[in-house]
This record gives sequence, structure tokens and C-alpha cells, in this order.
Amino acid sequence: MNQVTEYMDYRAYMRDFYEERKRSSVFSWREFAKLAGFSSSGYLKLVCDGKTRLSRVGAAKVAAAMDLVGFHNDFFLLLVEFCDAINEDARMDALTRLQNLAKENNVRVMGAEAFDYYKSWVNPVVRELAPLMPGAKPSEIAKMCVPEVTAGEVRNALTLMEKAGILQKEESGSFRQTDKGISGDPLTVSVAMRTLQKQMAELAIDAANLFPGTERHVSGLTFGADDETFAKLVTELENFRKRIISIISGVKDYNRVYRLNLQFFPLSQKKENPDET
Repeated sequence: MNQVTEYMDYRAYMRDFYEERKRSSVFSWREFAKLAGFSSSGYLKLVCDGKTRLSRVGAAKVAAAMDLVGFHNDFFLLLVEFCDAINEDARMDALTRLQNLAKENNVRVMGAEAFDYYKSWVNPVVRELAPLMPGAKPSEIAKMCVPEVTAGEVRNALTLMEKAGILQKEESGSFRQTDKGISGDPLTVSVAMRTLQKQMAELAIDAANLFPGTERHVSGLTFGADDETFAKLVTELENFRKRIISIISGVKDYNRVYRLNLQFFPLSQKKENPDET
């Protein structure tokens, strides 16, 4: 059975623990619950099926039942916090503490590179700027970013992307993009991606003051729609995004880095019964 540090879903780890014990001995969900000190024989199965969750006390009892101690015990408890967080801010906080705990113990968290890449807007911008500026120093790349960042942030971004294999450093010291994308655990990536999207939305606000209308394009509509129309518009936006990708994939010699945000969100609560007045 894999170490708990190789999981980003505590339920998957619990289920694997259960299956491992079941293969080597007479073991049931009843026995697992009893071992952890729960009176309900089917409680832990409900947890693993995603139908309920562990409390902090319950998580500690389950960790002890699985003989997790020290760092591995702490990792499991943070994993429970991460998976069962009530909102994105809480999930981000748990994931950050999980990352820090892993680093302190020289352990790599699954999907760590993807998380680190998507949690800052600086990384995708530097990914585009580095090949555009052959031989440039981090301080020079930093000055090209809007808003300007530090040389240290650029250096960290370059190190991260070189390690992840999405930028390759050539003998001349210049960087080129590879065809390799960056991926990781879907839940981990989604948390970091939401942070990136918030940052990009804030940068869009700043751009309205920093750049003249000839160098940016901002437009929008406010309208009413039903669920069917919403679904159709989402499909149209996805198709539009694909057409944009096909256009920019043909660009060879670019002179600037841009960001295109596609934002489509509600401005009111849903009226559940449209026919009622």
C-alpha cells in the first residue's frame, strides 16, 4: 500500500487501507469502525463513499486506527481539512499548510508543481516572456511585467517551470517552451486555478487604468436567461475559446503577452418558480 503522502484524497487512502487489511485478514467495515472507536458499524463506509465526512476528532481516531503517527498523522489530518473544506479560502489554506508540512519533511506532495504554477499570475506571464527575451536577466523580465514584479519572483518562476519541464534552458542561457503541459490532482489544480482566476480578474481592473482603449478590449452584457440558454451560452464560450486557441497557436513572433478572460456569472439569485408572481 502506498504512503499517505501519495494521496490527495483521504477517502481513497482509507479505502485502500480497508482493502489491504481485508486481503490479509478477516476485516470488515464493522471492524474498521470498532477499531477507530465508532459505534456505527457502517459509518466509515459512508465516509469513504462521500456520503458524510469526518470531524476533527473523528479524523484523529481514524488516523490512530490506521497506525499513522508523527508526520504521517499530521498529513492525514490536513488532508481531511483540505478535502472537506467548506469554501475555497479554507481549502486553499489547508493546501498551503499541507505543502509546507511536506516541504519541512522533504516530501513531495502529488501535483505540487501544478499547484505552484497556477497559484500565481507571474508564472504564465514569465512562461511567455522568457522565450521572447533571449538571454534576459530575471530583473529585466521583471520590469516587463505589468504590474512590475521582483527579480526573485521571476527567478522562482523560471526554476519552477524548468523543473516541471515546461520551459527548457538552452546552452546560450535562453529559454524555450516545450510541448509539455502541467497537470496534477484535479482538486489541487482547481484550488490553485481559482486563485489564478481571481488574480487575473483583479489585473483586468488595473488594466482599465494602465492602458488606453486602443490597447485593450472590454465589453459586456447584462441579460436574463433560463437554464437552457445558460447551457447553450457555455457551449458557445467553449467553442469560442477553442477558436482563439487555434488562432494563437499559429503565432510565431509575438511582441507582447496578453490575457483573455472569459467571465460569465450570475448577478442575482435564481427565481425557482418563474410562473409565480
